[in-house]
Amino acid sequence: MAFIIPSIFIIVFGVAAIKRVNVYNCFSGGVESAFKFTLSLLPCLAAVFMMCELFEASGLSAIIIKALSPAFSFLGVPEELTKLILIKPLSGSGSLAYLTRIITENGADSYVARCACVCYGSSETVFYVSAVYFAGLKQKKLLRPIAISLLSALIATILACALCRVM
Repeated sequence: MAFIIPSIFIIVFGVAAIKRVNVYNCFSGGVESAFKFTLSLLPCLAAVFMMCELFEASGLSAIIIKALSPAFSFLGVPEELTKLILIKPLSGSGSLAYLTRIITENGADSYVARCACVCYGSSETVFYVSAVYFAGLKQKKLLRPIAISLLSALIATILACALCRVM
């Protein structure tokens, strides 16, 4: 394994030498385009982080959690996971902190903790990933991909809890 990365570099430089490609200029061009992309990404990430903080600070998350808990319970998802399900699309670190709290309060081998772990692992921080993926696009049509991602995360959560109940 220690020889894989050096081997890749030797192969790339060898092919570049054979094709007479100026490796330094290509590398510099790649760094320049990556830097421009990173700068275009910053406003999107700032907006996502502000949305997360406003969602929690405004009390809207508590209202939504209270309203959705019975619906999640009806679908077979423990009520304790409602906040995790709502936070995960917004914040990876926030959902990890809440996952840790669920495990601490309920025990690592409990049904709720198993469901929480599987739900955490089967979903993604949808808004963060969307900000990263769509930051470089000129025409941003985000509604459909975000809606599909959120729906698939919900379906994955319901199936995860059903599987944890059986196992």
